[in-house]
Amino acid sequence: MINTENFEFDSVYHIFSHVNGRELIYREETNYQFFLKQLDKYIIQIADIYAYCLLPNHFHLLLRFKNSENVNVEDEHQFLMKNFGNFLNSYAKAFNKKYNRKGALFLNAVKRKKITDEIYLLKVLHYIHNNPVNHGLTSEINLWKYSSYNSYLNNIKASRLNRTEIMQYFDSLEIFKNYHHSNVEYDFLNIE
Repeated sequence: MINTENFEFDSVYHIFSHVNGRELIYREETNYQFFLKQLDKYIIQIADIYAYCLLPNHFHLLLRFKNSENVNVEDEHQFLMKNFGNFLNSYAKAFNKKYNRKGALFLNAVKRKKITDEIYLLKVLHYIHNNPVNHGLTSEINLWKYSSYNSYLNNIKASRLNRTEIMQYFDSLEIFKNYHHSNVEYDFLNIE
């Protein structure tokens, strides 16, 4: 079930949202870049990002929320949702202004699924990175430049991602690449 769980500190989530209606969230290259800039501004301070994929009409994030000593446990969901709301609102406001558009850009709810085990985590990672292929936007995952996949391949370059956490599940970069090119069943991900 999606969206029934409250956000919790030190928990890993698959988070995704879709455009409201049939429009696009990203119309041009600068939109993708600005979205990632806003992700840095609002989310990096509260979460370690493990993976992302931005597609024309939706996005996926895989992240772990950091602990905050300044927030009571009872308030953690509201604190984390507020940061997410600010993130998406900042993007939507800039997008609406740039394209002389009015109204909500994203669907009302941020969909989320708590990751509870290693198998689920790795399947979500595979799903997120293969999303452009699954939607017919590219034939190879490394050709989609709005995903974190290539950042893992070029691990010398600095990144907004916490690649170390994910790479501990793979003995080498070659195993990481082979896993992403293998067939994985997504039926139990329940993300629709």
